[in-house]
Amino acid sequence: MAKVSSAEIKELRQRTGAGIKACKKALIEVDGDMDKAIEYLRKKGLAAAAKKAGRLASEGAVTSYIHANGRVGVLLEVNCETDFVGKNDDFRAFCRDICLQIAAMSPDCVRREEMDQAAVEKERAIHREKALASGKPEKIVDRIVDGQINKWYSERVLLEQKHVKEDKKTVEQVLKELISKIGENIQIRRFVRYELGEGLEKKTENFAAEVAAQLKG
Repeated sequence: MAKVSSAEIKELRQRTGAGIKACKKALIEVDGDMDKAIEYLRKKGLAAAAKKAGRLASEGAVTSYIHANGRVGVLLEVNCETDFVGKNDDFRAFCRDICLQIAAMSPDCVRREEMDQAAVEKERAIHREKALASGKPEKIVDRIVDGQINKWYSERVLLEQKHVKEDKKTVEQVLKELISKIGENIQIRRFVRYELGEGLEKKTENFAAEVAAQLKG
């Protein structure tokens, strides 16, 4: 296995726009050959998706979903570049799957930059206190906390959640595959999730498991 330097990863990112993990994996797979790494990312569709990310996406669809028992509802906006793609069957199916994802997994926001920073700092403080209380050395506490926060993001941020239908991929990976397939910039812009009686006292019901089962079916 080739040893990959941060400088090589940085160069590949600049040349393709792909993420750090994807660039590192590509370089390892091709034993550090930069040109082959670029080709590898293009074949995977990751470079193409990143290149399209800066293009204006103002068309698309507003999609709604009401769970069968009428207790959970989702309103979702997904943008693309053209009205034609907004009517595409693959695009529409993606929107529906994301509605079901939101109903089942109840994310707080689309991307981590949108997360309430007060909530992030509160979560960080909790994990830091736990790490210190368990006797972990001060010098590694921050690294432990960073790992816990990344795990928390993967549960609360839509793009970082495991896709309910394809659980070996994140929502973001499924989105990038769709971008590569369709050839347009596609962005999940915003959503609202309603749950009947939310905030009121009620008996606990496992809506997530119920909706996830329906999605996989």
